[in-house]
Amino acid sequence: MLNGKVALVTGAGRGIGREIARTLAREGAAVIINYNGSRERAEEAKRMIEEEGGQASLYQCNVSDFAACEAMARDLIKEYGHIDILVNNAGITRDGLIMKMKEEDFDAVLDINLKGTFNTIRHFSRQMLKQKSGRIINISSVSGILGNAGQANYAASKAGVIGLTKTMARELASRGITVNAVAPGFVDTEMTKVLSDEVKEAACKQIPLGRFGQPSDIAEMVAFLASEKAAYITGQVISVDGGMNM
Repeated sequence: MLNGKVALVTGAGRGIGREIARTLAREGAAVIINYNGSRERAEEAKRMIEEEGGQASLYQCNVSDFAACEAMARDLIKEYGHIDILVNNAGITRDGLIMKMKEEDFDAVLDINLKGTFNTIRHFSRQMLKQKSGRIINISSVSGILGNAGQANYAASKAGVIGLTKTMARELASRGITVNAVAPGFVDTEMTKVLSDEVKEAACKQIPLGRFGQPSDIAEMVAFLASEKAAYITGQVISVDGGMNM
């Protein structure tokens, strides 16, 4: 149980992020829903959590903005007094073959997916160091492990998240802070719903379990890593991908 814990989930307005926020709230955490785009979706996530008896609040911040993340950390620590769980979920895709990829598309994906993860860890870890406790869970991807044609920017960003995870785990372990990454495979979200049936069928053939995952599959792993049951696990990359990365 996560009673008394405060959790920040970035990019929590929809998809995997929303399910992570809901799951942490069900476990008793007070959840802060970070969003940058649609406030309507963030408010819907908040309403869902509250209808389930949980506690949630909203905070708008573009995680790729270093100064904005610094302000977010300052505001949330002032309001709550402590931050116990940081889930770096915010991410975007701008797919395309590298020979046709625009520089701005490469930069945008790295800025949100990788630099955004650095920004939040940079500013929130200071409070965790004072507390001598904390859980940082970064959402990577099977693409960051295996690579994926047409996703040079996304795969590079998610591979970078893995390197950042392992380095931060080493730097923060002495203060009782664990840092781990979860690497989802194909998950049934709005992002994958737009794929054609042919693409979905081809993807399923790469998955030994023969199906896409659900957001809850990822959320349950995050909740475990955030709990005391995972107190001796750090620096790990846990694939939740139906066996793709075997």
